[in-house]
Amino acid sequence: MSKVTVIGAGNVGATCVNVMAQMNFITEIVLLDIKEGLAEGKALDMMQTAKLCGFSTTITGVTNHYEAVADSEIIVVTSGIPRKPGMTREELIGTNAGIVKSVVENSLKFAPNAFIIVLSNPMDTMTYLALKASGLPNNRVMGMGGILDSSRFASYLSQQLKTSQAHIKAMVIGGHGDTTMIPLIRLATVDGVPVTEKMTPSEAEKVIADTMVGGATLTKLIGTSAWYAPGAGAAVLARAILKDTKEVLPCCVALDGICGQHDICIGVPAVIGRNGVEEVVTLDLDPAEKAAFEKSAAAVRNMNDVLKELNLV
Repeated sequence: MSKVTVIGAGNVGATCVNVMAQMNFITEIVLLDIKEGLAEGKALDMMQTAKLCGFSTTITGVTNHYEAVADSEIIVVTSGIPRKPGMTREELIGTNAGIVKSVVENSLKFAPNAFIIVLSNPMDTMTYLALKASGLPNNRVMGMGGILDSSRFASYLSQQLKTSQAHIKAMVIGGHGDTTMIPLIRLATVDGVPVTEKMTPSEAEKVIADTMVGGATLTKLIGTSAWYAPGAGAAVLARAILKDTKEVLPCCVALDGICGQHDICIGVPAVIGRNGVEEVVTLDLDPAEKAAFEKSAAAVRNMNDVLKELNLV
């Protein structure tokens, strides 16, 4: 038997539940929200697709009753306000930090052995907050951002190369932000061939630029943060833990001496399995990529300092 709780029944949380259910690797999913009836209604709607979609997962919606979190192996935190057009992830800190801290503390009262997956923005800082607020070991707290950014990177590469994303391997590291993420174009491949051999430098620069503003692009188009890809990214991360896949997934993890970084949560490739973050994979970065990673880490630390100013860590 396996159980996952998703906190926040908005677009991202509900999508995460729906994708996990259709992956059919979980016995029970709880969807929790503070708004009366929202989680219950969405859970009921999704349960009415079970026969149509062929899954056996049970989905239950609850309103603000953290007792329902009990025995969860994973807690997915999507709570907080979404990003609006023109709003940076950094501007979300003040509002979302208090929400995330409360969610983590309340959830762990009933599921103290759970892993925590953070989606709330600004994600690197909210992952750091969840780690500090929970007191959990580093391997049990992670943020989803790198999975999403890497998927967007692969999508833009597939458009440029006019090929299926299935043929592409691409990774984004660094902070989950428009100016802090690092699409590793040098290491990206299509059918094993470096993508840089398949496009001009200007085309490669456009793919990188489009990837870095991928979230902002969607926010401008739909008026709020994206939800399909973020929800699916969290589902993939949860599956890697519960199915013990040992996949290498780019995600936000705690670094204490790894990659030359200390006391920070930031995007790097990591082996994900039944013990959560089982290993951080060291990449052979060139000098420019190393400098970009250090710059990204400094920007994330600046955001984390806001938490200290608010006495939240």
